[in-house]
Amino acid sequence: MAPLLRLFLLLLSFSPISTLDFIYNSFNATTNLQLLDDARLDSSAILFTNDSDQFSIGRLFYPSPIRIKPDTNSTHVTSFSTQFVFSVIPEIVSSPGFGLVFMLSKLTNPPGALSGQYFGVFNNDTVPTVGPIFAVEFDTGQNVEFNDPDGNHVGIDLNDVQSVKTEPGGYYEGGTSIPVNMRNGKNIHAWIEFNGDKFEINVTIAPVGMDKPVRPLLSYRDRRISNYLSRDMYVGFSASKTTWVERQRVLAWSFSDTGVARDINVTGLPVFDRDWSSSSKLSTLAIVGIVAGCVVFVGIAFGIGYWTWREFWDVEIEEDEVEDWELEYWPHRISYAELYEATDGFSKDSIIGAGGFGKVYKGVLANGTEVAVKCVNHDSKQGLREFMAEISSIGRLQHKNLVPMRGWCRKANELMLVYDYMPNGSLNTWIFDRPNKLLDWRGRRRVLGDVAEGLNYLHKGWDQLVVHRDIKSSNILLDSEMKGRLGDFGLSKLYAHGEAPHTTRVVGTLGYMAPELATSLSPTAASDVYSYGVVVLEVMTGRRPIEMRPDSDNDLLLLVDLVKYKYEERNLLAVADERIRGEYEEETMEAILKIGLACCNPKAALRPDMGQVVSLLVGEDTPALTPRRLLSELTTNVSYRPDSDADEEGDEYVIQVLSGDPSASGTS
Repeated sequence: MAPLLRLFLLLLSFSPISTLDFIYNSFNATTNLQLLDDARLDSSAILFTNDSDQFSIGRLFYPSPIRIKPDTNSTHVTSFSTQFVFSVIPEIVSSPGFGLVFMLSKLTNPPGALSGQYFGVFNNDTVPTVGPIFAVEFDTGQNVEFNDPDGNHVGIDLNDVQSVKTEPGGYYEGGTSIPVNMRNGKNIHAWIEFNGDKFEINVTIAPVGMDKPVRPLLSYRDRRISNYLSRDMYVGFSASKTTWVERQRVLAWSFSDTGVARDINVTGLPVFDRDWSSSSKLSTLAIVGIVAGCVVFVGIAFGIGYWTWREFWDVEIEEDEVEDWELEYWPHRISYAELYEATDGFSKDSIIGAGGFGKVYKGVLANGTEVAVKCVNHDSKQGLREFMAEISSIGRLQHKNLVPMRGWCRKANELMLVYDYMPNGSLNTWIFDRPNKLLDWRGRRRVLGDVAEGLNYLHKGWDQLVVHRDIKSSNILLDSEMKGRLGDFGLSKLYAHGEAPHTTRVVGTLGYMAPELATSLSPTAASDVYSYGVVVLEVMTGRRPIEMRPDSDNDLLLLVDLVKYKYEERNLLAVADERIRGEYEEETMEAILKIGLACCNPKAALRPDMGQVVSLLVGEDTPALTPRRLLSELTTNVSYRPDSDADEEGDEYVIQVLSGDPSASGTS
């Protein structure tokens, strides 16, 4: 057995490493988190320290450790994303501050850890012995012995309370730095993204209610980070104090090591204020007077502003009743007025796409974020049912290779989905129709790997199986870094793992649908794999999934059949895209074409799953050979014909199984 083949089979024998993805929009007595020392539940938040004790430490951890490295000596590190809301407020404004840390720690109770300015995590040894610990500090006190720049900063700590890099608390708006006071009791929203491949961490903060600023507050990149991470580590928070009282709280928390952490619902979070006798307080009468005056002023200003806006934009705003299902789904609802302004009144100049569901507009939100707004036609047959499917799937799924969903809107019967704008468009425009710039070999391989990882996450990385049902090159979008992201989940369905999915109609796109859909109306993960295999073949060959036969005006030629035929002739390279010839090693091109054929095996049970495909495409080496079993029985006896009952603008087709000569496949 060839060494590469043995390696492949070994990879397939490994069970996937468990992943971690959770969200707590608030905390209660049933919250499954580990509270240590003085940490406790307080008004749906976690309060870390005890006012009555001179020295107090509190820690909050997810109860089980997460896998950070494949093994202790490995330099590969898992990426993760987290966001949380915290509040820090001192008893006396002028007293020294402490703050809190987010951390990855090998132990939940680091030995020798000190309170106060050591956050209940570090010690004061000249050579730090506590660890390994990788922390982000939100420091509300200045300690000159630690080279703190001020009493309000964010820092990166590698096994030591003295930060390797700090930045004053704040956020960027354009090129301007806006300060944020982290010690006045106001709720602060923090985002942390760690890229394990680049050993890079980005930290962003902003007042609660703001969208995440585009530019991070602090970025730090160094391979040394790997030295401060162990194989398994606990993720959580720690805070402490000494003589001076300071209340540190975490109000909400989201975390994921498979993609972008889910957005926290920040509406309705409690806001804490100083309620100690030593704090100066306004009289009740003064407070009532101020509040009443503010209410009157805001009411008048709102009325004038609303009238002016109506007159200027001439837009009819309807207050839609919020239905029960709308309250269940992430992400948040965006107002129609904001989308109207972002798209210049949904003008024709803003249209960047159209299809059976409706038009897609490019827009710019008030904070400068570029978005794509997908409007679902109210008279579409899919209508609300498909809209809700998209809300319930992609709205809760976050992965680096899925198109992020930012929000949604409903105005009467108009349904709108708001995504992050992908500036480089769809994959098909970089390969077909004489593109301005042809996607090169390296770019094609990377995109195929990206999409494989995204699809593997849909199939295995969540608590429910997500079947996309419409994998095709036009639904693969490219971000600013030319990385592939799988989009358009309008046809996706959620199934609990192990359940038999059901549907009443074959839905998909001509040339990408798996043969078994001819006799079964139930899409599966295997049918997604088939569609992905077609994408692999079209990307490697530069050919569309279905073309007219050169010797006929009526017959269609399936790309799968063409590549299969060349494989049987032992001449696979004959179908490789001539435009990138010379950019690839022939052995690797053949291997990827074989992977595409294996995915397109007409027998669903013989197709690899996406985890196996990821192992092949994203591993250190792409094997020159794939197991012969995966390439067996490649005869494809199917043809496709349009469904006369399908929507004129839609992509619905029925499948007809043919008998006899496989070379006749493709008859329209």
